[in-house]
Amino acid sequence: MPSPPESGPTLDAASPLPPEIEAADEPTRVPLAIEDWATVIIMGLLACITFANVLVRYFTDSSFAWTEEFSVFLMILLAMVAGSAAVARDRHIRIEYFAEGGSMGRRKRLAQFGALMVAALFFLIAALSVRVVWDDYRFEETSPGIGVPQWWYSIWLPVVCGAIGLRAVGLFIRRSRERRAEDAGA
Repeated sequence: MPSPPESGPTLDAASPLPPEIEAADEPTRVPLAIEDWATVIIMGLLACITFANVLVRYFTDSSFAWTEEFSVFLMILLAMVAGSAAVARDRHIRIEYFAEGGSMGRRKRLAQFGALMVAALFFLIAALSVRVVWDDYRFEETSPGIGVPQWWYSIWLPVVCGAIGLRAVGLFIRRSRERRAEDAGA
């Protein structure tokens, strides 16, 4: 006879952690609070801009022209900053069937390989996007909505991609140290 299900909420990947379980981040050389605070600030700016635009539309039947362009930029920046936090915490997208299968040594090697590939990808994007920023600056491109220099927006792509690449290198180093420590202990 099957046992009755346990009462209370179950914990899965989408559920928040209960208060008695602490979410412990791995120690990193560069504090993870940088991404956390950047996320809070960007979300606060988005909320304020959107709220101000709603109020202006409600009372005047028109809206601020700059809010849509700036909100899109902030949402893209938010996704990139959150990506950096995900890489640093080793919470980035992977196929669990392959990443969690096999021996512990295989899992460690796949974790190292994944971190290395993430670093290579984002360093490549950073290097290629420097050319985009230079072209925006050199040809004096302006944004379509409000006409500010386009490089004001595009300069952040190589900066944040470089940060994600560095976070991935840090993850690779941490996984390499773990593997060496386990090999030495075995």
